[in-house]
Amino acid sequence: MRKTLLAAVVTAATCLALTACQGGAEAGGGDAAPSTTRPLPTASATPASATPTPAGDESGPTDAGPAALDLGEPSRTVGARTVGILEITPTSVVYADEGAGAKPQAGVFAVVTMKEKSLSANPAAEELPATGGGWEWLTPDGQKIPAGNGNAGQVALDGYDSSGPVEPGATRMGAKVFDLTPAQARSGRIVYTDGVQASYRWKMPADSTGPEVADVEGQLAS
Repeated sequence: MRKTLLAAVVTAATCLALTACQGGAEAGGGDAAPSTTRPLPTASATPASATPTPAGDESGPTDAGPAALDLGEPSRTVGARTVGILEITPTSVVYADEGAGAKPQAGVFAVVTMKEKSLSANPAAEELPATGGGWEWLTPDGQKIPAGNGNAGQVALDGYDSSGPVEPGATRMGAKVFDLTPAQARSGRIVYTDGVQASYRWKMPADSTGPEVADVEGQLAS
């Protein structure tokens, strides 16, 4: 009887121990401690090239392209047919409602004088409009108007000749005339395109300005 009771106690203890072991394995996955490690964050799949970039400044057509120089600032340009170096300096701008008897079709003549100097060992000339070069007036709304348009071709000035080449080391004065509306003339730009199709810009004052004003006005009034 005593042996039977002792055997029952041992059996019961063994069952309790087994139950505890099984419960611990199910709750904690065995003897290993629960993991506290978190996965590293995944890098963004968006490539750097897909990041939006700010749009360009669209403040106006006259501000697009190369920066405009002030009246009186020189710029080195390549001569026609890529021969020679021609330094060009617009010196004056004159606005007039007539020119030596000619009347502008649009309302205003804008006369721009410029000093041109050859800086190379070869004669250098202005690139011509027929080959994609020459002078244009850029209006505040972005319109390009070629020199000599309208009745501007009827205006001739003594002592201002831009035709032909400039000899090495020599300097000459030239002029370009534009036939414009008052709105086109206001705060415009002049643009010159040289022998390698590079463009250069100068800001034009709203009023007649420069050392040649008196001379040009006198010729336009005669």
